[in-house]
Amino acid sequence: MDRTSRDRDAEGRARSARPRDGLGRPLPYGARGVERQPEGVERTPEETVREAQRLLDAGAPFHAHEVFEDAWKGCAERRPGERELWRGLAQLAVGLTHGARGNLAGGARLLRRGADRIVPYPSPYGIDVPGLVEWARALAERLDGGPAGGVVDPGAEAPSLTG
Repeated sequence: MDRTSRDRDAEGRARSARPRDGLGRPLPYGARGVERQPEGVERTPEETVREAQRLLDAGAPFHAHEVFEDAWKGCAERRPGERELWRGLAQLAVGLTHGARGNLAGGARLLRRGADRIVPYPSPYGIDVPGLVEWARALAERLDGGPAGGVVDPGAEAPSLTG
């Protein structure tokens, strides 16, 4: 493959410039997609929860996953004890994304993995950890059984992060 023909970011890393839909799937060049979440944004934990909830409520769990991923990757120095919390929340959002894309088994697996990661946390920043764990496990069970139509509606299934 000709490496010079690939889309690249400002640092020269390969990064597709194709527009994306609300579930993060690539669309053809020139199609109208949703605006991508900027990467590497430093937010307070409270800002992270607010922005992720806004995106979940809008039916954009892939983009909420990106917000949680920034928190997960950015907390290594500032709050290292929270790394698995943010990683687990990212997995919950991407599990919902996979369910909405029709990857039911993958979605169920990620929801369970994310729930297992967050369960040790005592609801920091107002995050309703017990409620999220219950939501994730119940949705994983439904995905295992195959919801009607083969996919889930991400807006209708979006959890409340703070109860």
